[in-house]
Amino acid sequence: MGRKALCVGINEFAHLPMSSWLAGCVNDAEDIAATLRKRGFRKADTTVLVDGDATKSAVLGRLTDLVEGAKEGDHVVFTFSSHGTQVPDVDGDEEYDHLDEAFACHDLASKGDRWDSDTVIVDDELRSLFGSIPKGVLVEVLLDTCHSGTGLRRIDEVAHDLLIGRRPRYLPPPTRTGLTRSIEISTAAEPGRNGTDHQALAELARSRSTKSRPVLFAACKPAQTAADATFGGRANGAFTYLFLKALTDQPEGSRSKLLGAVTAGLEAGEFEQRATLEGPVAAKRAGFGATW
Repeated sequence: MGRKALCVGINEFAHLPMSSWLAGCVNDAEDIAATLRKRGFRKADTTVLVDGDATKSAVLGRLTDLVEGAKEGDHVVFTFSSHGTQVPDVDGDEEYDHLDEAFACHDLASKGDRWDSDTVIVDDELRSLFGSIPKGVLVEVLLDTCHSGTGLRRIDEVAHDLLIGRRPRYLPPPTRTGLTRSIEISTAAEPGRNGTDHQALAELARSRSTKSRPVLFAACKPAQTAADATFGGRANGAFTYLFLKALTDQPEGSRSKLLGAVTAGLEAGEFEQRATLEGPVAAKRAGFGATW
């Protein structure tokens, strides 16, 4: 069985002020890669892209190579730690909120009132890539980003997070007009759908028709933000830190048990976010890296 991974972590952004940079994403990528190597992934097959090396073209290029080289029986892991954001849906597949989830790359730049599609990875693009993986390939995706449905939180909540060393991994649209439009779109969504998730990837994970076997861990629920936090004086994403801790404590634990341990850690740390797990029931009962 071949094991290959791409771990991406972006703290610094070419066209954003330092006040919008993050602190724990590079550590996330490097920590996950180190953990995977302990679990049988060769260093040569575990690619880490951080900061300036993690442009959209570089990330998608490496990910495409990984996908196209996958064979039945392989284990493929893709992790992404960065800002999450939203862009207007252009292909009509977002039935509820008309917004596509997007992942900020190092070269993130604005284009008018929205983020330039050439500098963000839309989850539809990931669905298309992973949907083409051959039958019998185990695909595990860990996303430590967030996609708040409104892009807004109470100012006292944000201030509190900043005071204790936590920063939301979310970027609203780049202009006031763009933000207003995003809020209007979200407000007009179906009642109860007050936030978007990694919808395209989640649907792929739930699908019975896909040839590959995708499993998706996401750092938070749709209307929540994922925290960039500090643990023992070192920055990490709250989800990534707790997930790797759970994997160390329960190396043979099921994916559901790992999620339970992460949830307990988030509650104990008074984080508002709650991680999610998408995939077949049988996959949730199996351990990380195990097929079903």
